Amino acid sequence: MRTHIEFKQIGVIASKEFWDRIRNRWVLAVAVIFTVFALVIAYFGAAQQGTVGFRGMDVTIASLVSLVIYLVPLIALILGYDAIVGERERGSLELLLSMPITHFELLMGKFVGLAGALAFSTLAGFGLAGVLLSYQLGPTALYHYVGFMLSAILLGMAFLSIAVMVSVMASDRMRASGMAIGLWFFYVLVYDLLLLGILVLSQKRFSLSFFPVLLYLNPADIFRILNVFGFEEVRKLYGLATVLPATLASPWLLGSAMVMWIVAPLGIAVWRFK
Repeated sequence: MRTHIEFKQIGVIASKEFWDRIRNRWVLAVAVIFTVFALVIAYFGAAQQGTVGFRGMDVTIASLVSLVIYLVPLIALILGYDAIVGERERGSLELLLSMPITHFELLMGKFVGLAGALAFSTLAGFGLAGVLLSYQLGPTALYHYVGFMLSAILLGMAFLSIAVMVSVMASDRMRASGMAIGLWFFYVLVYDLLLLGILVLSQKRFSLSFFPVLLYLNPADIFRILNVFGFEEVRKLYGLATVLPATLASPWLLGSAMVMWIVAPLGIAVWRFK
């Protein structure tokens, strides 16, 4: 068995996965969804305060963060949950592995291709919305908007990595889809409720110095902090200033944590797949 890695093989598989998503119009559909939702939320994001229309970039990004946290992880999990288990059920996995390709090359090719499709749709969708918003908000606001798009791509890749890990571990597509949806509920809906419960139950009982670290255990929370901590008004709205010290809100530290969320599940998937 070949032990060295051939990146050409990874590129071939990644290209097939990417163009498969292009041909079935998946990328186009996701891009359109992102564009429409981004424009609608940017315009009506302050409706609860009795106003509508395009406002400052801080308010716009704060509104879009909620959209991304719900939508991007779900799309990433749906995109990747059957990457390996689907091939196994169709009987094509053994055929692929009988060719001159290693387990690592197959898995990485799948991930890179799916990540490319997800990143392309995210950039196309939010990028078009950013171009349209720039006429209302001014070109200087695009700096923060570009950072928002890049962090959204990292968030999608983190959950795609989790989805690939699930796909390797699950015995069939039904279990893989159930695990993917369960993880989405946990990280997007349940995790913050658990943290809120810890805050309420622990008032004046013991130190919460470890609490900020718990935020790093959820890629959705890392994404939220990355995009709202830089705006004073939004930071107060989310209450992050009271629970997260500035030293733990460094963009480089948060970005590194998000990269670890991409690497760690993928590393487990590679180990398990072998």
